Amino acid sequence: QLQLVESGGGLVQPGGSLRLSCAASGFTLDYYAIGWFRQAPGKERDWVSCISSSDGRTRYVDSVKGRFTISRDNAKNTVYLQMNSLKPEDTAVYYCAADRVNYGCSGLANEYDYWGQGTQVTVSS
Repeated sequence: QLQLVESGGGLVQPGGSLRLSCAASGFTLDYYAIGWFRQAPGKERDWVSCISSSDGRTRYVDSVKGRFTISRDNAKNTVYLQMNSLKPEDTAVYYCAADRVNYGCSGLANEYDYWGQGTQVTVSS
């Protein structure tokens, strides 16, 4: 069964850090671009970041540039999202998704083939 599982969410104070993990089972992530999305209560699911399969090129939404870093460890079949300098507006459920594509990565949710169940991130004092 093809599955993505996110972990690493939690409650953190403003200015704090979290590292989210996205682990794949049933398939290898080597050939997939991976995206991170988030959905705050009452809002649509928004793209946060992605990393390509071929060359590890990364992209970020402007609001997280300089604070978040996406990376992948193909040996562990896992993608990470390091989140630093967290703000209350980063509060959301974070989802990872996999897109079978040979080059680049997309910010469009409908491009992605597989999704995880999400992990809650709450930034509050």
